Amino acid sequence: MIGRASVPRSTTEGEPDDVTVRKRVPHRTDGGEAARARAHQPETDSDPDVLISARGLTKEFGDFVAVDGIDIDVRRGEAFGFLGPNGAGKSSTMRMIGCVSPLTEGSLTLFGMDPEADGPAIRGRLGVVPQKDLLDEELTVRENLLVYGRYFGLSRSVVAGRADELLRFAQLSDRADSPVEPLSGGMKRRLTIARALINAPEILLLDEPTTGLDPQARHVLWDRLYRLKQQGVTLVLTTHYMDEAEQLCDRLVVMDGGRIVAEGSPRELIERYSSREVVEVRYPDFDLEPHRDQLDLGDLAERVEVLPDRLLIYTHDGDAVSRIVDQSPDRPVSVLVRRSSLEDVFLQLTGRSLAG
Repeated sequence: MIGRASVPRSTTEGEPDDVTVRKRVPHRTDGGEAARARAHQPETDSDPDVLISARGLTKEFGDFVAVDGIDIDVRRGEAFGFLGPNGAGKSSTMRMIGCVSPLTEGSLTLFGMDPEADGPAIRGRLGVVPQKDLLDEELTVRENLLVYGRYFGLSRSVVAGRADELLRFAQLSDRADSPVEPLSGGMKRRLTIARALINAPEILLLDEPTTGLDPQARHVLWDRLYRLKQQGVTLVLTTHYMDEAEQLCDRLVVMDGGRIVAEGSPRELIERYSSREVVEVRYPDFDLEPHRDQLDLGDLAERVEVLPDRLLIYTHDGDAVSRIVDQSPDRPVSVLVRRSSLEDVFLQLTGRSLAG
């Protein structure tokens, strides 16, 4: 992955990724936890390893506040994630980082440069993978790479060499001369990532990289992204898939309502906001509060969440809880013991599931 060049804007500013009007309100401080989560200490401005830095970053669309005063630092070589449901402000944040949407308030620098003043120079060092593939289906797989590479002012020979390299990386060499239209969703997604790498970017921005893909295609894509990280490419991604964030991210922020509610590595967040294990209990009916009240778990249960279709029992000993539940008067339909995940972190922080 080689070379740098400037490139014209490939996208335009989009609509906010929420349809509900959200006006700015004071930040909540639930027992100091939210304050601690947002207490992100500023990095030294001159630190060359901080490639992206934002302070008080805000994006408004009229009265709608899409991103509400967030602070982030992304360091060279790490995989950094924005985790949250649709409408959390993730895509609006990515458009500002991608220099295609101006910020409303706050500050943002990439490579020490200002997106407003140095947008073309910054974009020449970025690779962007949007939510939708936006491939030219009238061209072949290889032609999509060749044409896109020319936007960066690269010579035909350089683009051709990189195209061959990227086709191998994306496992598409055998489809190089095939039209794009009949490719599977996973193949199209890998081609979109290959195209975003044609300018050898230092930072790769990925907006919901695996949405709509089947599990096998998702795992193939994760493998390709992991290999990029091993090569030193800095990854910045948005996702609402908890397993994706746990697989790919060294560090992430959890967003809700345009704000950051927690920050850390996946393991740190799970240890801070959840228990070691979770017991999922389903009953034949959906009136679950009486079932919860029947359980006598004592100190085994750190907390119990009532969801529309199941109980979640947070505990340090899932097997012991499972035995008690099985022996209770209200016989469950199923009992599942699993380890805690980022889904549980989000539920604890916001009071609802990540899909909600």
